[in-house]
Amino acid sequence: MNASLKPKPQGPGRPKDMEKRALILDAARNLFAMSSFNGTSMDAVAAAAGVSKLTVYSHFGDKDNLFREVIRAHVQDKLPAELFTKRPDVGIRDILDEIAQRHALAETNADTVGAFRAILSDCQQGNPRFGRLVWEEGPARMQKLVAELLQRAVDDGELQIENVSRAAGQFLALLKGDMVFRRLFGCEDCKYEFAEEVSATAAAAVDMFMRAYGPH
Repeated sequence: MNASLKPKPQGPGRPKDMEKRALILDAARNLFAMSSFNGTSMDAVAAAAGVSKLTVYSHFGDKDNLFREVIRAHVQDKLPAELFTKRPDVGIRDILDEIAQRHALAETNADTVGAFRAILSDCQQGNPRFGRLVWEEGPARMQKLVAELLQRAVDDGELQIENVSRAAGQFLALLKGDMVFRRLFGCEDCKYEFAEEVSATAAAAVDMFMRAYGPH
């Protein structure tokens, strides 16, 4: 479809519009995970969502923007921005514990791992811009939110950190451990034990981080 002929994205208003938007995002998420970006067409998304292709374009404009919104919605659902709010009645360790557990579950979630596989496939085919979209909406967004939270904790005297941005990256790296790669390569022998280990790895990451940056 010629770019000049594509309808401009419109902000959804009525509840029915929001329902259609949700259906489109859900269909697109499943198709991107199964068929990668290149293997997913707007026609296929429309068919899977039970809407017209014109409706898909009216909500999202083009496939690049649809992909970005799929990633953004997935991340916001699993790790909402409110989770990183510094609350006066909750200590930084408890906030980090909650983030750690939810982040670990999100990173090892089947949808997330499916997205990783799809992106790696697209990058291998010479389409790194899709990987950049995931980076911007996922890890980069997460590191920014964590850094802002850590800075507030430093200002409140709960943490002692010289380089907050680096510490945010360290925290997120600790949460992953080897669990994401094990799920990515299908190496979880027992799903129940794997889930327990995901949680234990997240808890241990917070312990290590607080030993490094907690008040001395």
